[in-house]
Amino acid sequence: MKKARLMQGNEAVAEGALAAGVRFFGGYPITPSTEVAEGMAKMLPQVGGTFIQMEDEIASMGVVLGASLAGRKALTASSGPGISLKQELIGYAAAAEIPVVIVNVQRVGPSTGQPTAPSQGDVMQARWGTHGDHPMIALSPWSVREAFDIAVKCVNYSERFRTPVILLMDEIVGHLREKVELPEDNELEIYPRRKPAKTVAEGYRPFEPAEDLVPNVADFGEGYHIHVSGLIHDETGFPVGSPKVTREVTKRLHDKIEVARDEITHVEEYFMDDAEYAVVAFGGTARTAYEAVLEARKKGIKIGMVRLITIWPFADKVIKALAEKVKGIMVAELNYGQLVGEVERAAGGKCPVELCAKYDMTIFEPAEIVAGIEEMVAGIEKA
Repeated sequence: MKKARLMQGNEAVAEGALAAGVRFFGGYPITPSTEVAEGMAKMLPQVGGTFIQMEDEIASMGVVLGASLAGRKALTASSGPGISLKQELIGYAAAAEIPVVIVNVQRVGPSTGQPTAPSQGDVMQARWGTHGDHPMIALSPWSVREAFDIAVKCVNYSERFRTPVILLMDEIVGHLREKVELPEDNELEIYPRRKPAKTVAEGYRPFEPAEDLVPNVADFGEGYHIHVSGLIHDETGFPVGSPKVTREVTKRLHDKIEVARDEITHVEEYFMDDAEYAVVAFGGTARTAYEAVLEARKKGIKIGMVRLITIWPFADKVIKALAEKVKGIMVAELNYGQLVGEVERAAGGKCPVELCAKYDMTIFEPAEIVAGIEEMVAGIEKA
């Protein structure tokens, strides 16, 4: 029998990353993500991995990119202000197609904000934090066990698509403790580091895309000559000042994610079979929203919930289908209103979209979301 353990969300992320093959962590302590670093500091040396605390968040991001280029699956973890500092090198990872996972345990901002208080205010930062046109994958768990599972997925996606992936936690789940039973290693599907399909003699070009549009870039130290640059580059890796190459590279970076969008998009639905209204939520807020839906149903309101696990790429198809089914959608999020705009866009005017926002450094109470549901229903029924 599997051994049950009392585990914190941040600890589960570290365990999941380790199970997925992460063998390098570079970071800097910051509330409320520090337990991820502490877990990696304890466990990595036991499996031949490396932990290093850098002097700041910029250096932390740089060192994990270097480790990844040298062949190690790599992870870093931070929170709002630290993630802001990492943005230039997150963009570099996207342009140079370097696999890396960035854990963001969200807290109240902007700036120093409220360091230990929960928030979901980094939704847009996760997608658009670095400059330019680039794709992004970001996933958000709602439980301790799912924090483990999502950590594994994030590492797999970063390796498969050779791209930075953001594990978008919030302080609620990061510091939550639950009884969990983790899977055995042989129960996990782990994506390995991609390897070159050609030798140098066969005309190997490091950034030549494979059939899935992702290049099989060799790790440094394997005998290949590789040039890595954040500049737009051709298949050799060397910069090219060409409109044609710029267009092709930019499009391919997006297309390699877009062709797998349906596979990457993870959602869960609750009580939607007969639902006339729906709540959309994610992360720790979805836990409260679930209870609120139960309470609203006791009052006779036919409402369900759609929980977004994948935040980016956004679940356009799911929300569009939802908007065609229900009379109204309410988005519950622990910020001033970020996800609601995406839901409204994807709904395309098929039904009203309302916001239930909270941004006072405290988590939602079920009654607050129930009140939002009742207000939405009353407004729609009156109209």
